[in-house]
Order: sequence, then structure tokens, then C-alpha cells
Amino acid sequence: MERLSMNLSSYILLLYLISGGGMVVRSQSEKTWCVAKPSTDEVALVDNISYACSIVDCTILQEGHSCFYPNNNISHASIAMNLYFQSRGRNNWNCDFKNSGLIVSTDPSFGGCIYPFGNY
Repeated sequence: MERLSMNLSSYILLLYLISGGGMVVRSQSEKTWCVAKPSTDEVALVDNISYACSIVDCTILQEGHSCFYPNNNISHASIAMNLYFQSRGRNNWNCDFKNSGLIVSTDPSFGGCIYPFGNY
């Protein structure tokens, strides 16, 4: 009976995690970045830029710097959110931004704009 209970508990835990109800545990050495969800509205994007850039140096978003283009809110918010996420230790909660952040494992860098990784 104990083995059945253990298997049932494992099965329920697996279903919970597959359903998206659980927190994904990542290794701190796994490369991850924080970007804005594509569905995020413009007001939230601007709020995210303002918040992140009030805490971290967002110089790379300014005109004449490597990540100014494309000059739009989704791009700038993603970079600012990632700067914040990296500087705070890459914890899940550091990419929440009122549920508008998304942790990705594929490097979002493009062209000359390099998304920092690590203790930025």
C-alpha cells in the first residue's frame, strides 16, 4: 500500500507540474533570460521599462547605443527586464513584472544587441 501511495503522489505531482501549476526549478548555471510576453499591452511595457531602468543601468537602450533599434516598447522592455532579471540573480520572481515577463532559455540577442547573462 505504501508503494501505491508513493506512485500516486508522484503521478499527482507530475500532473501538477505538466499543467503549469508548479514552479519550474532551474539550475543557476542554466542560461536564461527574461523577456516581455508578446501579449503585454503598451502601458505595462512602459511601466516595466520605467521600473527596471530606475534600478539598473539602461544606457544600452538609448539612441546611439547597441540596443536602441528596434525602437519600440516590446524590444526596450525585454532588454530592461532582462537587465533587471540578471542583476537580481535570475530568480523566477525577478521576471514576473505583474505576469508580463517570460523566462526563456534561447538567447534573445540579435544583431549588435547582446542580452547580458550572469551577474550583470
